[in-house]
Amino acid sequence: MGKRFVNIWFHHLMTDWFVRHNPGLQDEPFVLVAPDRGRIVIKASSPAAGVLGIEPGMVVADARAILPSLQVFNEETSRKDKLLNELAEWCIRYTPIVALDTSDGLILDISGCAHLWGGERLYLKEIITKLQSFGYQVRAAIADTIGACWAIARYGRLTAIIEPGMQSEALLPLPPVALRLDTTMLERMHKLGFYQVRSFINMPRNMLKRRFGLLLLEKLAQALGEIEETIRPIRPVQPYQERLPSLDPIRTATGIEIALKDLLETLCLRLLQEGKGLRKAIFKGCRVDGKMQQIEIGTNHPTRNASHLFKLFALKINTIRPGLGLELFLLEAPVVEILSMEQETLWNITQGFANKEVMNLLDRIGVRVGINAIHRYLPDEHHWPERSVRLSASLQEKNPLIWRTDLPRPVCLLPLPERIEVTAPIPDYPPMLFRYKGKVHKVKKADGPERIEQEWWLEQGLHRDYYCVEDEAGARYWLFRLGNYGEDKPEWFVHGFFA
Repeated sequence: MGKRFVNIWFHHLMTDWFVRHNPGLQDEPFVLVAPDRGRIVIKASSPAAGVLGIEPGMVVADARAILPSLQVFNEETSRKDKLLNELAEWCIRYTPIVALDTSDGLILDISGCAHLWGGERLYLKEIITKLQSFGYQVRAAIADTIGACWAIARYGRLTAIIEPGMQSEALLPLPPVALRLDTTMLERMHKLGFYQVRSFINMPRNMLKRRFGLLLLEKLAQALGEIEETIRPIRPVQPYQERLPSLDPIRTATGIEIALKDLLETLCLRLLQEGKGLRKAIFKGCRVDGKMQQIEIGTNHPTRNASHLFKLFALKINTIRPGLGLELFLLEAPVVEILSMEQETLWNITQGFANKEVMNLLDRIGVRVGINAIHRYLPDEHHWPERSVRLSASLQEKNPLIWRTDLPRPVCLLPLPERIEVTAPIPDYPPMLFRYKGKVHKVKKADGPERIEQEWWLEQGLHRDYYCVEDEAGARYWLFRLGNYGEDKPEWFVHGFFA
């Protein structure tokens, strides 16, 4: 497939934007100005002012000599770049590769995209019509090379679509300025009578090099396709991205779900063929008013299960605001990992976090509360309870240690024990009652003690005697006494809660 490009030229970009926000200026002559070397210079002029000969670069005083009633407004210096970037992002609905062209145009790499709109003619008409409906006057052209479509968009008169391989013929009637040459070189070419590209395109290249240097040869070769010209997209293209345009704007949740399912099936099939699974996915919808809607999900393990991914997205579909309708859907997978077929088939319900159902459940919880709210703890080689667990860096991390099941342990372990007041017989009986956070609990049942010694290789200290107790309300607590009676008055603490 050969390369095809579109160049869009906004020849009244800032004044069109100004009219959008000030409709009363439609068809009125006005200019946008800014100070330049002690003078007030015109930076942009409206079409009505241009007809009168008032052009950018003129001094305001000279322009008012032509039209005393000319309306003058200050230019927002940062607005132009921001506006062009916004328009470039809007054009991503037509192709994933969009770049800025100086300060008044855009370049789109449309290779393999036009057929989605029924061909290049309908594709170009769609872009121009939408931009004109926003209030922007534009010219656009399609060609095999960036240089050729740039020239046709600004100086072409016959057709806006140059057939593949025909850029040389299309350039012949155009002026040399269409090759993006500097002013000095253009003046020299005019002195020699080179008013059209046809005047010198077939001349020997070494002759052109001697007279005009390498710049002319480079620009000519780029326009003809002899040298490949690269562009820098405003947004890096996601390597895993699927697109689905809609003939009619979609406004219903059912329509959005159908589009999402279609994109997920296509993307997951590609991931299967490449032996990969995604860890993060973004679903985007481009609205007819130019705004973007998107939802995002993450998974705890690489997956290419379209049904599971759809369930995760379904939890957020109601946050999409289609407005007047969505005309293009995008599905991107910015984070993917290797996922072999064996990894999928070896899942079973006895493998803990390798269990497919458990991982899918965690994914759904993560979509609701945030993936960073899910933590996994592993046993650690310590006796002291608060040191006996550690936070795992990954749900797939392997640990040679196993959880102890021979002794009771609370479901909720406090990070630090909390002091309580108790009434207990001595020397080694459990409490009869205890006060915790201002509330008195009468102990109905108790089991213990279980002695846990301090780890002398880490720090010196007293041992703990732990008791499992149940109060009259049926709540169960894990309490311990620090030290023995008879040595000092021991202190009591609550360290956890049983289910």
